[in-house]
Amino acid sequence: MSEKPYNEPRLALNRIYTRTGDSGQTALVSGERIPKDALRIECYGTVDELNACVGLACHTASELAAATPALSELRDILLRVQHELFNLGSILATMPDKIMPRQPRITAEEISALESEIDRCNDALPALRSFVLPGGSRLNAELHVCRTVCRRAERLAVTLAREDGADPIGVRYLNRLSDALFVYSRWANHALGVPEVLWQPNRAASAL
Repeated sequence: MSEKPYNEPRLALNRIYTRTGDSGQTALVSGERIPKDALRIECYGTVDELNACVGLACHTASELAAATPALSELRDILLRVQHELFNLGSILATMPDKIMPRQPRITAEEISALESEIDRCNDALPALRSFVLPGGSRLNAELHVCRTVCRRAERLAVTLAREDGADPIGVRYLNRLSDALFVYSRWANHALGVPEVLWQPNRAASAL
């Protein structure tokens, strides 16, 4: 078996609070201490928020898979995405000139996997004739929450790449992931046999 490309974690989290951040600073993976509201922290903090949202959707997919086995594949995809997001956070939490050769990261392979899944899922879906709204099922709505948080993470990553030299492949990954989450949300309703919620402008209060 070939050697895995990334170092395995070597952590000893014996204490959860250290008081070292009480002054409003935190340490990067590469050792530098910067303000907790710095752009880099905001960026990987939003990726962490996204990971939590994906974890919720993954759990919902797992529960639904008992009655809808097709969702077990989506559960597995979402779990993989969680690991990928943590790898992305590792890179974002490291100054570009301090990244180590075997440090976990995002590559073109992760982006290609998302593209393949987007194409495969989309092929099973009817063409859209209107914009869709989050809903129809809890899983669909949770995946839309994931999508919007992903877009926010992407906006921050764009700014970070421009202002602080972050690797632009993270931007590409988040861009593709937000597209994937949109397709996954539609595919979830399709697998569950639930109609999509289509945007109807004339259902606004002013049009009734």
